[in-house]
Amino acid sequence: MKGYIQVYTGNGKGKTTAALGLALRAAGAGLTVLVAQFLKQGEYSEITALKSFHGRITVRQYGCGKFVRGMPSEEEKQAASHGLNEIRSCIQNRSYDMIVVEEGNVAVSCGLIRENDLLDLMEMKPEGLELVITGRGATEKVTEKADLVTEMKEVKHYFKKGVTARKGIEK
Repeated sequence: MKGYIQVYTGNGKGKTTAALGLALRAAGAGLTVLVAQFLKQGEYSEITALKSFHGRITVRQYGCGKFVRGMPSEEEKQAASHGLNEIRSCIQNRSYDMIVVEEGNVAVSCGLIRENDLLDLMEMKPEGLELVITGRGATEKVTEKADLVTEMKEVKHYFKKGVTARKGIEK
């Protein structure tokens, strides 16, 4: 099977949801998936659900769960660097059929990893690997290199009315 590079970006809701939907579809077809989450740390509802796919879907988190705005700490940068190295190793060893680099674009825009690091992952992707990158702010070079780019556009969002993240829906 030929693998492609998919990018889900934009300011609208649904980037991670789309990528995790692909991961579920791949697991259902017998493929193995790595979901590599930058910036995140801890139990989210999707993590709990994905644990039931043990052996088909692996989730690794490369964040400290604290960094949201401003400059990332050295601890956050080290976690991201560790994640980047693990993803490279998984690509080189062909450990998975699909790798989801969740919040990869955001990791670039906030200085956790360099744009060239993400481009290198795209370049080293072997023929049979599906590589999925999520996060708002995909750079022009990442967009150009991808085979499929979907931009989620916010038209209306209930957060603007004060609705906070709800368990099972946004977290």
